Amino acid sequence: MAMKATAISKYVLAACIAIPMSVGISLAGAEEKAHSANPPPGAKPDLPSAPKSWDAKSAAAYLDQRETWWTGWQDASREHGTFCVSCHTAVPYALARPALRKALGETSPTDNERLLLESVRKRVRLWKEIAPVYNDKDYGANKGVESRATEAVLNAFVLASHDAQDGKLSDDARAAFSNLWALQQTTGDNKGAWLWQLFDLNPWEGNISPYYGATLAAIAVATAPENYRASPEIQTNLNLLREYLDREYAAQPALNRVMLLWASAKFPGLITPARQKSIIEEVLAKQQPDGGWSLFPLSRTWKDWEPSALVGKWNRADGSPQELKSDGFATGLITYVLRQAGVPRSSPQLQRSRSWLVQNQNKPEGLWLGYSLNKRRDPSSNAGRFMSDAATAFAVLALSESN
Repeated sequence: MAMKATAISKYVLAACIAIPMSVGISLAGAEEKAHSANPPPGAKPDLPSAPKSWDAKSAAAYLDQRETWWTGWQDASREHGTFCVSCHTAVPYALARPALRKALGETSPTDNERLLLESVRKRVRLWKEIAPVYNDKDYGANKGVESRATEAVLNAFVLASHDAQDGKLSDDARAAFSNLWALQQTTGDNKGAWLWQLFDLNPWEGNISPYYGATLAAIAVATAPENYRASPEIQTNLNLLREYLDREYAAQPALNRVMLLWASAKFPGLITPARQKSIIEEVLAKQQPDGGWSLFPLSRTWKDWEPSALVGKWNRADGSPQELKSDGFATGLITYVLRQAGVPRSSPQLQRSRSWLVQNQNKPEGLWLGYSLNKRRDPSSNAGRFMSDAATAFAVLALSESN
């Protein structure tokens, strides 16, 4: 079940997700100007032309093709005919494909949707028999427990999202939540959260990931139908989760705050209205002049700081420069979450971000581009498309919500 220890296989996961930590350091020089959401009076921001339309059919074709590749890829395969639930390809697919089905007037789930759900359900049912996605022997200390906890969160997230469409919580989803709560940390720095798959690969397997995982768990609980979050037997767990999200809030980057905003939109009372308002204002202030958002400035942590940053140069681990232009993942995710949080479709900021998304779809291929935070990747390679998989899924969710 263990995957080969290659750079690509470490980049993927059977369960992973994450996001960053704001340090209050403003960008210098040209970057500051490039990322100002409020240009000087009289300046004309570089806005895209009036949106025409986006191509839902080509977006569906791209996501279907990528999920087909993922489920058949040797490094993603697991025992008992299952495959890992990747945060960059499989989980976004599970969220976006039902929205595309509605947009395209399709009457039933795709074969890929069914295969994904069958794989997750099988791993939940065989939870005590299957091995973790990663193990300590091949991948290092704690990788087995990290892998198990991360997968527990993702399994519950995928099944709760699916069951919400039917309004009935399945036995498999209840079992997934039982697995999740059993692995919640009750002591230490991560009290209230879950151990997370860490391979120094942000945003989903890096230092910013544990908080992101906790927000996913909160979204899963809030999304689950039949008012699952009111179940008496999980109230102690929910209190621990709330305490963690509040205790670690100040140390989080903007992207993790976006995820918390998403969770709070699903989970009334998770955070205060004042904190919701603060996050919305923070995110809108980071919108770029072209109407989009860039992932790196939202996910930057103190670990990214180096002397070259004083002149606005930020590098990845391989020495290549970080992408600072707007991208599909950050723009799609934020546009979608802001709508979930109640920001009206008619707001100028969402009009601009939607326009950016419409204008920046690669219509022949159906995708929106996303960029790795960790190294320069060939955008046409399978690993190079991982960020674009997530970007395309969240762009679809954002544009479907805006229609």
